[in-house]
Amino acid sequence: MENSALLAALHAKIRGQLLDEFNKLISNYRESRWESSEMSGGKLCEIVYTILLGHLNGSIPESHEHGPRDLRSALNDLEQNFPSSLGRSARIQIPRVLISVYELRNNRGVGHAGGDVKPSHMDATYVVAAAKWTMAELIRLFHNVSSKDAQDAVEFLTDRELPMIWDVNGRKRVLTAALSKSAQTLILLHQVSAAKDEELFSWVEYSNFSVYRSKVLRPGHKQRLWEYDPDTGMVTLSALGVEEAEKILSAGS
Repeated sequence: MENSALLAALHAKIRGQLLDEFNKLISNYRESRWESSEMSGGKLCEIVYTILLGHLNGSIPESHEHGPRDLRSALNDLEQNFPSSLGRSARIQIPRVLISVYELRNNRGVGHAGGDVKPSHMDATYVVAAAKWTMAELIRLFHNVSSKDAQDAVEFLTDRELPMIWDVNGRKRVLTAALSKSAQTLILLHQVSAAKDEELFSWVEYSNFSVYRSKVLRPGHKQRLWEYDPDTGMVTLSALGVEEAEKILSAGS
């Protein structure tokens, strides 16, 4: 199914807004930008609300201009203000999923403490799963297809998103090969937070390990982009490094 055929019942502009925000969400998630993923999830909720409200009113607008002042209350109102004859999906099921996504977007900070798995990663993973379900449900509603066909259409969309980091045979590769080795190291650390110097050397495919340590890892340490402990070989990304990595990721998205 071509992109132009997805959600064809919607006006082109609002369909484009919906698909663009969904694609941003998937791209941010694949590049480990958890906060940006949750932000995109929140914007997606607002667009979907506009579509649902228009659908229930009998006239979907051509474009999404802005969300309601209180999205949670507005989503709850869909269940209360429209008759059950219009079905549960648009009135109840999709809105309740959107409320949970918007709750994470507004009331969960991304700087959680403790644990090997960051809660911000778990939050973003939930947001992506909820967004995929929502998109599949919209496709099912507006195209009158089965749940499986709708899910296949969503996977078609996500499969077309090119991540910047490729995991292959236990190794990681930055697919934008034109980036400097320092920039590639930053992006890799942004995904994993910390890694051994030998791992990073292997992933960026530097020509010589000693030179990689002297030309990339030690200068980055001095710039406070990461903390490099040559005794243990551990390289840990700093807050400044996160900021710089996200600048590179934003420029490439």
